[in-house]
Amino acid sequence: MTIVERLRQGVTTRSAEATRALAEELAQALPDDATLALEGDLGAGKTTFVQGLAKGLGVTEPVTSPTYTLYNLHPGRRLLVHLDAYRVDAPGQMDALMLEDYLRSPYCLAVEWPSKIAAWLPPDAWWVELGITPQGEHTLRLK
Repeated sequence: MTIVERLRQGVTTRSAEATRALAEELAQALPDDATLALEGDLGAGKTTFVQGLAKGLGVTEPVTSPTYTLYNLHPGRRLLVHLDAYRVDAPGQMDALMLEDYLRSPYCLAVEWPSKIAAWLPPDAWWVELGITPQGEHTLRLK
């Protein structure tokens, strides 16, 4: 079963390392101009997922949440654009950031809190729902 098929069925991980490994594996299956919309509550593992994605894309620098900068660029085999839309208050803010070029190859865009900018995202974005169980396990599902 491919990583995409597994994620469509839903996967549970028991550690941050396992979540990163899953995202690293997914990075190999992404099309060149992929946009990932990462939905989940605080602590669900969105940034951890992006860290694994970055490793899979050949990024060697540390990846942290861009909550206050809105987005970070991480060079690798492809340029990873890590966007945190949590602080975006109005749809017009996205236009002001002039990020449209990052929706095309050779970029891979990973968006935390995508529902805040859903109208701005391309219709073929890959929506990944992340959650956390009462036992502390993390759930991931490609919608």
